[in-house]
Amino acid sequence: MNDGAIDLNSDLGEGFGIWRLGDDEALLGIVTSANVACGFHAGDPSTMRRVCRQAASAGVAVGAQVSYRDLAGFGRRFIDADPVELADEVLYQIGALDACAKAAGTKVEYVKPHGALYNATVHHDAQAGAVVDGVKAFGDLPVLGLPGSRLLHHAERAGLRPVREAFADRAYTPEATLVPRTQPNAVLTSTDAILAQVLRLAEHRELVATDGTVLKADIDSICLHGDTPGAVEHAKKVREALEHAGVPVARFVVR
Repeated sequence: MNDGAIDLNSDLGEGFGIWRLGDDEALLGIVTSANVACGFHAGDPSTMRRVCRQAASAGVAVGAQVSYRDLAGFGRRFIDADPVELADEVLYQIGALDACAKAAGTKVEYVKPHGALYNATVHHDAQAGAVVDGVKAFGDLPVLGLPGSRLLHHAERAGLRPVREAFADRAYTPEATLVPRTQPNAVLTSTDAILAQVLRLAEHRELVATDGTVLKADIDSICLHGDTPGAVEHAKKVREALEHAGVPVARFVVR
């Protein structure tokens, strides 16, 4: 972590064609790292280039939000992908976004899996290794993931920086994994609940699971989803609360 600072990341660029999802520009005024969709679960070349340009202007780090090839399912359906093909698709997505980033005067500075791929790489050893292989083929980029995941294990073994993250607006199981979105109350929608979770993370490095279990959570970054109702207002309140508590907010990648 950067001198005790907390990075705030958000999933952005998740529109497609004429469809827009979330307020990317508003969130880029709040967060410090942008996980930009690379076209496989959402996003398209124009959206990718626009978000990279806005991120560069705001001084926000650009990260590749890589996914299964699943536009129809928004990347939230598990795919039993061949590890070699998955590594190649991760490489392809990073390269596409990096071209847009370079055109905007910046570059891809880290990688984070999206949705079902993110959840799979917590325990699925082959897919976790494949994602890391794809990243490594591109370059030595940091990898964001769940603490204790196979993804971060493989990233560290490959000489990549593992970046541990928690979610401001997601509920946790007693095993310190995310409650599946198919279950009730998997997403926190109350600003008060979100602020309580974030402040406990920042000040005590703890999470409270759905059954009341207190979990240790040593993290480097907190994710604020951009597609949940009231996302921008939640993000503003989170940043204000952290700064009021004396917690520095800064990107985890330093130029």
